[in-house]
Order: sequence, then structure tokens, then C-alpha cells
Amino acid sequence: MAKILAIIGDTVTFQVVQELLSQDGHQVRVVSDDKESLELARELSPDAIICDGTSPQINFLEVCRLLKADGELATAYFILLTTPEQFDEIQELDAPFDDFLFKPIVKQELLARVRASQRSRELRAQLALTQQELQLSRDRMLQTEKMSSLGELVSGIAHEINNPITFIYSNLTHVQSYATDLIDLLRLYQKQLVAPGAEILQKQQDMDVEFVLDDLLKIVSSMRTGSDRIRQIILSLQDFSRSDRSGWQLFDVSDGLENTLLLLQHRLPAREGRRDIKVIKQFGNLPQIECYAGLLNQAFLNIINHAIDALEESAQELEELESIKFKPVILITTQVVDAQRISIEIADNDIAHSKDTTAEISEPFLGAKPAEPPISSGLALSYRIIVEQHKGEFKCFSEPGKGTKIQIEIPLRHS
Repeated sequence: MAKILAIIGDTVTFQVVQELLSQDGHQVRVVSDDKESLELARELSPDAIICDGTSPQINFLEVCRLLKADGELATAYFILLTTPEQFDEIQELDAPFDDFLFKPIVKQELLARVRASQRSRELRAQLALTQQELQLSRDRMLQTEKMSSLGELVSGIAHEINNPITFIYSNLTHVQSYATDLIDLLRLYQKQLVAPGAEILQKQQDMDVEFVLDDLLKIVSSMRTGSDRIRQIILSLQDFSRSDRSGWQLFDVSDGLENTLLLLQHRLPAREGRRDIKVIKQFGNLPQIECYAGLLNQAFLNIINHAIDALEESAQELEELESIKFKPVILITTQVVDAQRISIEIADNDIAHSKDTTAEISEPFLGAKPAEPPISSGLALSYRIIVEQHKGEFKCFSEPGKGTKIQIEIPLRHS
């Protein structure tokens, strides 16, 4: 039944309205003047408001406008009690009421108006939910298009960088070989040339030939290490942004996590106010799973990024001495759950967050209230990827002072 607020000045009308509505099972609250109406309406959150426009102590126009201007009360169905003569005058005022009822009150007309208010409220709620679902669908489409464009861009850039770096890397092998041969040849010359001239001696002294000979191969080796590092990053980028146009594909989750960590490596070293973030990996022997590889990589990236952000917030909220002692850690654990599923847990020891965010993550897809604070958009996107697109499970647990753990379960095969 409906919750109804009646703003009625005279005793007779008040008794009639309360008796008729109460007999029909509705919850009725009555106020006799407009001064208390707004406060009582906020307390009750009524489905319908019946206001007596014929009562001299009630300014129904002001009451109606105040209620309709309040975000939480605007959806309440406003029914005006009036007379045919008064109604002709009201029509010219463009009053924002939803319905009207002539006095004297007829029982069936009153109950019909209340039922209409309930149907109107239900339709408004359905419309709001539909609009929210449409907005979510639009956001998903935009995010998918953005990720697709970003993936193609990253893949293209990685390909362009990969060509010259491969050329450099392969040539460094020859440079190292040539440098070794030339150094050996120079050593032979030094042995054979017993009495070098003054010009040669001066040049040896100026260039510190022994240091150059000793350092040259170290430089080449360092260049090979750097080139190899660049090649690994490029391969990780190409793997991370792999196109999902081919649909479901076999994927190694451990490789995906390693590639993600490689891309986020720049965020882990110590910075002002925070020590190094230590990443502990406890990877089980996982079989390949059937999935959208690029989307799963995106989910891992969002979750680990969120953990890093939380650890940085924790360090900032601590006092200077405590911040120095704080050792930020991210623990990534993978294991086989059973013959159909694997699990991935990504936990951190942040102390800034102390509430269970599971409801907040899932709420946007169940019709979240606009007044609620939104959860990280990255986690929300990860939730969609895991739960909606891979039919998995996504749970988030947070314990005061101990950190946050995100637990994911994914089916091995698409069905």
C-alpha cells in the first residue's frame, strides 16, 4: 500500500481522508498547515501528497513548488483538493500539481486517484531504471570503442618501434663480436710493437686506452640489456593490446599478469612519501583458459592500478614516521579451483580503506542510487569484464587496517 501525506486544514476533511485511506490499507500522516509539511514529507518520503487547496491557512501553490523543487520529493504524486470554481482560477496559474479531486470527496474517486499515483510512481521508477540502463549501455559502448581504438593505436606504435629496435638489437651482436676482435687485434699490436713512437704514447695517455678497452664491451653489453628490455616491453604491449576480433581464444593468465606488471613497473619504485611497492607473485600451474584476452588484460591492469592508488593514499594519510615504516605490498595469487574454474586474487595492505566495497561495485549494474558515491570506474569496468562478459565471479573484501583483496573466478571454457 501507499505512504500518503495529507496537508489538510479543516477537521472534517481531515477525518474523511484519513478514514477512507486507512480503511483501504494505506499509511496516512496528516499535517494541518504548510509550515510543517516539507519537514514531514522529507521524514516520510511519501508516494502521494494530498493537499487541501481550499483551506485558508495552506498556501498550496508554495507547498507544491517547494516539494517539486526537492530532488528526493519531486517524484511524489501531488493531488490537489479543490472546488470547480477554484479550479478554473488555478488553471491560469500553471500550478505543478499532478492530479486534482473536487470537494466534497467521493470515496471511489479518492481511491482511484491514489491508485493512479501508485501506477505513476511505478512507471517513473521503471523509466528511471530504463534511462540508467541505456546510459550504462552507452558508457559500455563508448568504453569498448575507446579500448578498441587504444588497442589498435598501441599495437601500431609498438609495431613501429619494434622494427628499428629489432634492427639495433640484432646489430649489437655483430658490434660486440667486432669489438672483441678489434680489442684482441690491438692487444697483439701492443705485444709486437715494443717501442711505440711518442705520438702513439701520447694518444694512449690522452684516451686512457686501457680503460676504453675494458669499458667498451661493458657498454655494448649494457646496450644489449637495454634493447632487450625495450623488446620485452614492446612484446608485452602487443600482447596486452591484442585484438579480440577473432573472439574467444586460449590465453595464459600468468603471462597476462606478468605483462601487466611489466607495463606498471614504473609505478612501483619508491617516490616522495612512499617506499617501494613490493609485488609478491604466487602463481599456480594454471591451464590456458578460453577468454577475450585483451579485455582480461584490461581488467588486470585496472585492478592492480587501483591497488597501487590505494597504497599511495595510505602512505599519504600516515604521519611522516609511520609512512617511512609502512611497507606497501601487493600479493597476486593464482590457483585452480576445480575442473571448470581458476581463481586470481589480488590483495594489498592499504590501510586507508576500511569498508566492504563489493556492494558498490555490483550496485551500478543492479540500479545504483545516484546519491551513492561511485566506486572506481576501473573496478566497475573490471566487474563487467569478469562477470558479464566471462560469466565469472568478482568479489571485493576489505578489512580495516589490513587491506583489500579482490577475488576473481573465471571458467576455463566458454559455454
